[in-house]
Amino acid sequence: MPAVLQARDLVKQYPRVRAVDGVSFEVQEGSCFGLLGPNGAGKSTTIEMLEGLLKPTSGQVLFRGAPLGGHYRERVGIQFQHTALQEHLSSRENLRFFGALYPQRRPLDELIALCRLEEFLDRDTSKLSGGQRQRLLLAIALVNRPEVLFLDEPTTGLDPQARRNFWDLVQGVKAQGKTIVLTTHYMEEAYLLCDHIVIVDHGCIIAQGSPGALLAEHFDDAVLELPSAEADKLHDGVVYKHKGDTVEIHTPDIGATIAGLQAAGASLAQLRIRPRTLEDLFLELTGRELRT
Repeated sequence: MPAVLQARDLVKQYPRVRAVDGVSFEVQEGSCFGLLGPNGAGKSTTIEMLEGLLKPTSGQVLFRGAPLGGHYRERVGIQFQHTALQEHLSSRENLRFFGALYPQRRPLDELIALCRLEEFLDRDTSKLSGGQRQRLLLAIALVNRPEVLFLDEPTTGLDPQARRNFWDLVQGVKAQGKTIVLTTHYMEEAYLLCDHIVIVDHGCIIAQGSPGALLAEHFDDAVLELPSAEADKLHDGVVYKHKGDTVEIHTPDIGATIAGLQAAGASLAQLRIRPRTLEDLFLELTGRELRT
């Protein structure tokens, strides 16, 4: 697939910090591209340069092989993490208001169906739930028929049901051939939605590839979880990590490890076995210290 967006040696230098330090990658047509990183890693600065909202100190962003031009913003849609809707207007009126800002607009009925807005179209936006508000903001980001859709942490603060409903909407948008650039702190979200991810830290790319390929590259084991009370029964040769009320055992040979646990007299009644996840990879690469 051809690249819709290209980041070439992007650098953003502020007086006291280099927020982005030589970042390069491509976003393929029709894909969902994920940009991940801890707080302060340079993720937001990178996405703002891709959106055309922030000028790089050096390097460039290319859209369909050319530098960003004056009409670029008419060809992309952005769902910001925080967006102010017009007060005292209904959802329908907000859609019409934002649609009037663009020369090319998607028909209102298509947006309503795609983002499932029927139940609250005529409700004042101040009365919307978190999930309803995000669905409306997604419709607004799609109002101008964008070629690239930017979603900046779109499910932050949503309950699990609303988050999964939003994932369904994003998959529906992608099924129509739309190119999506997603930033998120939810690793499950990135794994489910993204074809390709880039992980940044301290302004640099530290890993990139498909979620499955990255997990296969970095891990060759599975995780066994047991209640912490069982840890006292394990012999010295078993390496484990405490995680709350459980211990984690990382092993490339599940059968042999379970046999060893049984021989040590550990109860397997509450044993859980899980594969490695993007969260494991993220913490492995970026560390566990708190970022602010």
